[in-house]
Amino acid sequence: MTPFEYLLLGTSLLLLVSILASKVSSRLGVPALLLFLLVGMLAGSDGPGGFEFDKPVLVQSLGIVALAYILFAGGLDTNWRSVRPVLGRALILSTLGVFVTALLVGWFVHEVLDFSLLEGLLVGAIVSSTDAAAVFSVLRSRNVSLRGELKPFLELESGSNDPMAVFLTVAIISLLVDPGAKLYHLPLLVLWQMAVGAAAGYLLGKGGVLLINRLRLEYEGLYSVLTLTLVLLIYSGTALLRGNGFLAVYAAGLVMGNSSFVQKKSLIRFHDGLAWLMQITMFLILGLQVFPTHLVPVTLVGLSTAAFLMLVARPVSVFATLSFTPMTVREKTMISWVGLRGAVPIVLATFPLMAGVDKAEMIFNIVFFIVFTSALLQGSTIPLTARWLGLDAPISAKPRRPFEFEPSDEEKGELVEVEISSASSAVNRQIVDLHLPPGSLIVLIQRRGEFVVPGGGTLIEAGDTVHLLAERERINAIRAMLETPP
Repeated sequence: MTPFEYLLLGTSLLLLVSILASKVSSRLGVPALLLFLLVGMLAGSDGPGGFEFDKPVLVQSLGIVALAYILFAGGLDTNWRSVRPVLGRALILSTLGVFVTALLVGWFVHEVLDFSLLEGLLVGAIVSSTDAAAVFSVLRSRNVSLRGELKPFLELESGSNDPMAVFLTVAIISLLVDPGAKLYHLPLLVLWQMAVGAAAGYLLGKGGVLLINRLRLEYEGLYSVLTLTLVLLIYSGTALLRGNGFLAVYAAGLVMGNSSFVQKKSLIRFHDGLAWLMQITMFLILGLQVFPTHLVPVTLVGLSTAAFLMLVARPVSVFATLSFTPMTVREKTMISWVGLRGAVPIVLATFPLMAGVDKAEMIFNIVFFIVFTSALLQGSTIPLTARWLGLDAPISAKPRRPFEFEPSDEEKGELVEVEISSASSAVNRQIVDLHLPPGSLIVLIQRRGEFVVPGGGTLIEAGDTVHLLAERERINAIRAMLETPP
C-alpha cells in the first residue's frame, strides 16, 4: 500500500469509530462531540495511535470552513416563526452577554495566573461563545426537550454568538501584536462587521433562493454542489467586505430555510449530513492537535477557570443582560447552565498560535481543557437540571410522512405542515367547512402519532398537524386562517 492509501484507511477508520462513538454517547449522556475529541486524542502522538500531528494552520483553515457549513446548516434548519418572538433578547445575550462573559473570565485569568490583562481578556474572548448542537444532542439522547421558548432561544443565541467571539479574539490579538494600535475605532468596526454580515447574509440568501429556482439544472445532484458553492461564496465575499462571514452564512441559511425553493427537503438533509461530517472531522483534527501530556500542567488552572466560567461568568452575563425580559429565574438559570463550549473556542485558540502571541500554546491548552470540562460536566447534567427546574418536556416521536413531495421549478405548489392549537378556529370543524381557497388541499393529518387520510367530512382536532398542499402565494394566508382564534 502507498502512503496515500494508508492515509485513506486511517481516515476512514477514524470516521467509522467516531460514528460508532455517537451511539455510545447516547448511553453515557455526554455530547457525541466530546467522544470525537477523545478519538482524535487517542489517535494522536500522545495516544496509542501515535500519529504525529502538529499543524495549527490546517486546523484553523479547516475549522473556519467547517464552521461555515455548520452555521449554514443550523440556519437552514431554524424555523423563523419560532425564533422571531425571542429575537431581541437572544441577540442581546449573543452580543452584550458574550462581551460580559469575556470581561469576567479575562479578569479572573489575569488575577489568578501570571497573565497580563490583555492576555486574560484573550482567553475570555476565546471561550465566550456557546454551542447549542452539543446541548440538543444530549437532550435528544435522553428523550428530553425544553419547555416554552427556551429551545428556539438557545438555538438562535448559540447560532449568533460566534461572530462576537471571533471579533473580540481578533481585536485583542491585534492589540497584543501591536501595542500601539488604537482602540477608538473598535466599536465602529463591530457595528460594521455585524451590519455587513447581516445584510450580506440576507441579500445573498434571497439571491440563493432566486438562483436555485431560476437556474433549472439538468441534474438534481448539482443542486447540492450549488449550495456548497454558495456557502463558500457568502463567507468569502462577506469577509472581503470586512464583514463577519460567520454571521452572513448563518443569516443566509436562516433566510433560505424559511423560503420555498426547488429540492428544499433533500438539500436540508444533505446539509445536515454535511454538518455532521464537518463536526466529526473538525473534532478529530482538534483532538489530534492536542498533546494530552501538555494538559497536565494546566489541570488546576483549567479546572478553576472552567468553574468560574460555568458558575459565575455565564450566570452573571445571562441574568444581567436578560434582567428586563419576561423570562423567569428558572429559565435564566437553565440558560446559564446549558452554555456549553464547543468547537469555536478551540478553533479560536489556534489564532494566537498563528499570530505568534506569547503564551499561545498555554492558552490553547487552557481553552481545550475548559471546553472538555464544560462538555463533560455540564453536558452530562443538562437533563437532570432541566427536570430539577421543571423545564423539561418529552420529545414527541414524529412519524415519518408516508410520502415525499419535492416541487419542481415548474410547479407552483408547496407541501407544508401546520400545527393546530386548541385556540384555532379550525378545531371541531369539518374540512369542507373551512372553505379553503381553490388550489389548496389538506392531503394528510398527523394525529396522536398516526396518519389520517382526510375527507371533506373529517373533523379537525386540537393538536393535529395538517399537511397542506397549496400554491406558494396562498400558503401564508391559509396558515394564518388555520391558526387564528375564533
